[in-house]
Amino acid sequence: MLAAVILSGGESRRMGLPKALLEYRGKTFLEHLLEVTRQPKVSTTRVVLGADAEKIRQRLSLKEEMIVLNPDWERGQLSSIQAGIRSLPQTGVDGMILCLIDHPLISRGLVAALIREFYAHGKRIVVPTYKGKRGHPVIFASSLFEELLNAPMETGARTVVWAHSREVAEVTTDEQGVIQNLNDPDTLRRAMES
Repeated sequence: MLAAVILSGGESRRMGLPKALLEYRGKTFLEHLLEVTRQPKVSTTRVVLGADAEKIRQRLSLKEEMIVLNPDWERGQLSSIQAGIRSLPQTGVDGMILCLIDHPLISRGLVAALIREFYAHGKRIVVPTYKGKRGHPVIFASSLFEELLNAPMETGARTVVWAHSREVAEVTTDEQGVIQNLNDPDTLRRAMES
């Protein structure tokens, strides 16, 4: 079984308010990502919070066991990945689907396709691609967790992807959302208009 780890630990300085609480099709970004990662092969869900943890907790009714607080969120995304990994059960987890809160425009069908690819071909990393560009979410096998925990902060999870380039499976998609980083109001407005 897989774990879904949703990273929402950053400060959202350019956006001006927590990205987890922004609206997409009648739901917040976080609610949407929780919904699309609710899959038969996903047994565990974690939401890593940092800068705006209290605001997000007050607004959304998240199960307590889902919430992971990252006290080191200012150190960047890798610190939230590491907090998420440390919170997972020691056994029974084949890997994690790593979702970024600023890449919410993905579908349940896409997540299902990534999961199918992960179990079908035994590659340790699965990434979606749109017009040849790699995006998110990414699945990492649990055998790579130790490397993610020891990756350098400057390059983060990319270091692990580079080190295992022959073990990366790409899933082609027509969903542009996999490469859309919604981190400022203009990008968000354009994405919602398209």
